[in-house]
Amino acid sequence: MFDTLARLADRRARRVGFLAVAFFLAAGALGGSVADRLDPYGADDPATEAVEARDQLQAAGHRVPGAIVVVDDAPVAKPTTRARIVALERELRGRGDVQSVTGYYDTRSRDFVSNDGQATYLAVALKSTDDKKWQEAGADIAERLAGRPGVTVGGAAVAQEQVNKQVEEDLRTAELLAFPLLFLLSFVFFRSGVAALLPVMIGLLAIVGTFLILRVASELGSISIFALNLTTGLGLGLAIDYSLFVVSRYREEIAKDGPGLAAMRRVMATAGRTVFFSSLTVAAALASLLVFPQRFLYSMGLGGSLVALLAAAVSLTVLPAVLTLLGTRVNSLAPRFLQRRAEADARPDEQGFWYRLSRFVMRRPAPVATLSALLLIVMGLPFLGIKFNTVDPTVLPESASARQAYDTVSEEFPPYRETPIWVSVEGTGPGAPAQLAARIRRTEGVAAVAPPRRLGGGVTVIQAVSKNSFASEASQSTVERVRDVAAPPGATVLVGGATADFVDFQGSLTRHLPIAFAIIVLATLVILFLMTGSVVLPIKSLIMNVLNLSAVFGLLVLIFQDGRLDGFLDYSSPGAI
Repeated sequence: MFDTLARLADRRARRVGFLAVAFFLAAGALGGSVADRLDPYGADDPATEAVEARDQLQAAGHRVPGAIVVVDDAPVAKPTTRARIVALERELRGRGDVQSVTGYYDTRSRDFVSNDGQATYLAVALKSTDDKKWQEAGADIAERLAGRPGVTVGGAAVAQEQVNKQVEEDLRTAELLAFPLLFLLSFVFFRSGVAALLPVMIGLLAIVGTFLILRVASELGSISIFALNLTTGLGLGLAIDYSLFVVSRYREEIAKDGPGLAAMRRVMATAGRTVFFSSLTVAAALASLLVFPQRFLYSMGLGGSLVALLAAAVSLTVLPAVLTLLGTRVNSLAPRFLQRRAEADARPDEQGFWYRLSRFVMRRPAPVATLSALLLIVMGLPFLGIKFNTVDPTVLPESASARQAYDTVSEEFPPYRETPIWVSVEGTGPGAPAQLAARIRRTEGVAAVAPPRRLGGGVTVIQAVSKNSFASEASQSTVERVRDVAAPPGATVLVGGATADFVDFQGSLTRHLPIAFAIIVLATLVILFLMTGSVVLPIKSLIMNVLNLSAVFGLLVLIFQDGRLDGFLDYSSPGAI
């Protein structure tokens, strides 16, 4: 196979180059708008109780508020405030995508009045049960009310839409920073302007190609926008990785015997083979994410696997063709002092830092391995204290309206009313829901319980409020206790809500993680055995990966959970990952 690829590059270099340009233009035109066609985050497992509860309540006509309209400088006792709020309610109810609007004047509940009595808010339930349309409806409400004095729009639908937009903007910013930085690093590594452009070329082709495939996949199923994060970062990383393998080896070969088919055959038989097996290992490992039912996870598995394979395909076809066309000109556009360094790098030499380092390690393998492993283990120790969080408005910058509304409702109103526990009760007698509500009210950790409300289809909904924030361990324990409350005879009771979603999300990950881990281990052992013919080397690779990942997770906890670099990174840690 690798000899065939070498001959393809040698005999059809121009044709491969033209096809690559055509592919880039077509993929860019068709896949450039992929972000607009991808679905939101998506952390649901359809088999969990929280999702079943939500589906049952939605089928019975219940809708959870998707938007919250906070109105400042609005004392509810003033007639002017009443007129202002009633007019705002009438405007919202007139929208075709709004099912209901609830506030103080409808319920007389002090939950809708701030602690100082100077603000109120409206809870807006949206008709759509499709999460993308749900978010678009919330975003449209926020856009139409933006700029009105004293009005801030937030809520789950608005927050999720703003998170998606923030991801898209951050990706564009990252790409603007990454590509020039990638070129500069490549220039330092390759010491040639022409060679430094090659990783950028590989990365662009791999990323744009993956965007095209994700665009096609989005027409066939539901793909999360979070796949773009992994696709872009991994595409750039593999681009420079594979380019370093192939270009470095090619320069060594042409330094010895000059350009030609013989040089390309040796490149493909060594560096090309490494790239091929590396991409298979990366793709198989990322494909393990496909076993998870959560949209954002299987989407990252799909996007990551595809970009790994595409990066390898481009590195084994387009890159050799370009190198054949360039020949010795691959070393062009280099300052004279760097050109001399590049020529020296292309020749085997028994001097220099890397040679001395290799000799030092080989003479002392046991001490170096022990100290390196100990360092990685120490770096990984903070991982033992990891805490998990979920995506909520606090991940947004403070300038986002959803973040502002969330902060206001959390700090200035009776707490945690915007993230209640929803209990769906089906198949009971007339008095059973009230009895169940009374038992839930006595459950530890429950702050308040609203009277049961009858829906369609024999379903009753009970709304309970936790004494703690929805993602806290205390609220998670409260949900578990509510689920343990005995159901009325003959009734089906399902507990949902934001906290239940988070509890079930973690449970789903725990159930599927062993399968994903087994796929990674098996794929690594088999692929590396096929590459090396060794049993020891694949096992060593797994051990090294475990040490490496533990160190990375430890650094994640230190930096992002513990907030060690908040000021430097201009980042506000939520105290969890």
